Amino acid sequence: MTVDRIVTTTIADEDAEEQRIEVSLRPQNLSEYVGQERLKKNLKLAIEAAKKRSEPIDHVLLYGPPGLGKTTMANVIANEMGVGFRVTSGPAIERAGDLASILTNLQDGDILFIDEIHRLSRAVEEVLYSAMEDFKLDIVIGKGPAARSIRLDLPKFTVIGATTRTGSLAAPLRDRFGHLYRLEFYTPDEIATIITRAAGILHATIQPASAKLLSSRARLTPRIANRLLKRVRDYADVNGDGIIDTVMTEKALALLEIDEIGLDPADRQMLTSILTNYGERPVGLNTIAALTGDETTTIEDFYEPYLMQIGFIERTPRGRIVTQKAKRHIENSK
Repeated sequence: MTVDRIVTTTIADEDAEEQRIEVSLRPQNLSEYVGQERLKKNLKLAIEAAKKRSEPIDHVLLYGPPGLGKTTMANVIANEMGVGFRVTSGPAIERAGDLASILTNLQDGDILFIDEIHRLSRAVEEVLYSAMEDFKLDIVIGKGPAARSIRLDLPKFTVIGATTRTGSLAAPLRDRFGHLYRLEFYTPDEIATIITRAAGILHATIQPASAKLLSSRARLTPRIANRLLKRVRDYADVNGDGIIDTVMTEKALALLEIDEIGLDPADRQMLTSILTNYGERPVGLNTIAALTGDETTTIEDFYEPYLMQIGFIERTPRGRIVTQKAKRHIENSK
């Protein structure tokens, strides 16, 4: 289910303009990449070692909540290595033949980025195992008694996988990654820096106080920060002189119904529904999905990560619990 929210971390496939702007705002190398300092430090070492040996970097698995920059980091790695970058996704590779077609068209050192790698089918995973480990591809030609298997040599390539659900990744596939890195939520100061940088790329004038204000509403996520910046820029262009100051920012955020900690009406409605119907008792994920009209995956991927990060929801063996902190926030918002 597609979540139609300003604070969603997804980009609609049909929204070509947003995709184009999103790409233009992405940093191209490690020096431009804001935040994730521990990850950058480890990656810089791995990249320098691989380049010194004239070898491809070992396979990399990036995981964490959506919108934190997994695709961007994969592209940065390719740029730092100076190699080709091929992008695909787990759902797009339906058959082993699809994967074989992609792998045989790679060049030595190329990076194959697989988004949502946890959604690969088991048949495709089986082919990927030997490709990642031995750089060999086993394919079957013909059918029935006349069928025969041949093994093809593949170029030395690197797989960079991205997932929001490491637990859904098959253990044999996970074990074939030499580097496993989790992307963490950003700090408000890092988000403010990202917003200021993005404003410059968009040729928008933003005051430091406005960048700080926006950073407090962006759910510690760069993709949401960039989306809010674009909406506030639109408001400032139509209702002001185009300069993004605190007055324009506050009015635009009020129009979008984004509160002081980044919650939107959908977040508040979910928390209110749970408190109204269940109080402080644990609530199952399926029950929450029924209350909101969303799917369980939507709750897990788009609602929970940030609400858990700020201490508004706790997971227990019996279900989700809305905390006293969330209850006070909801009561003060009325």
